[in-house]
Amino acid sequence: MLSPPRIPEGRPLRVVGDVHADARGFDHAAATDRFVVQLGDLTDEGPDSAGALRLMFRLIDEGRGLFLLGNHELRLARALAGRPVRMTETLAATLAQLDPALRARTAAEIARAPAWLRGGDRLFVHGGFHTAMLEQPAPASLPIDGGRVQDVLARALYGEPTGRTQPDGYPERSLRWVDRIPAGLTVYCGHDRRSRDGRPYRRVGKAGGVAVFLDTGAGKGGHLSWIDLPACGRLP
Repeated sequence: MLSPPRIPEGRPLRVVGDVHADARGFDHAAATDRFVVQLGDLTDEGPDSAGALRLMFRLIDEGRGLFLLGNHELRLARALAGRPVRMTETLAATLAQLDPALRARTAAEIARAPAWLRGGDRLFVHGGFHTAMLEQPAPASLPIDGGRVQDVLARALYGEPTGRTQPDGYPERSLRWVDRIPAGLTVYCGHDRRSRDGRPYRRVGKAGGVAVFLDTGAGKGGHLSWIDLPACGRLP
């Protein structure tokens, strides 16, 4: 297995939110000399999952980007491995777009995608923050073969569910984890479409830390958002 990707030191960044098969929007986001950190959920919902994956893999091959593990990546990897998953129309459409070579590359890249990465005073994750992310690296082995996702990895992929269901049928999610981000740390995440004005949503927690949500509805009637940042501080 290839080693997990890392953010190169000294490179300014472009942090890209959930793509959800909006390959055209992702192509605009990738048109940069900055190193691209994509926050997960590359596929499903939009029209071109295959195009979004191919573009991401090209960035990886050129040393220009990486993606984090999102809940849609884990579900796709399990489907590609023949494991039981909840088969939605969007997942079925994604699978139908993947030729054998792209299936193999997708499975390999998801298997090594980090669930979170820290760089100096920033932490990048798909779903939500947990204080344990400051003390341990993301797991090297992911539960692609099945089994319940638990603890810190569950927070990374799914945020913090309340246990209730919203009127749209999706789980209701709490933002209590934002209050546990320590002062001086900014967490960049996707997963939750919190913005009300089409721009990334910024929330300051009770401990003084900050969460920036970059899911603005790409592939789901909205658009793709990204934020440019200077190079990270010293990387662990």
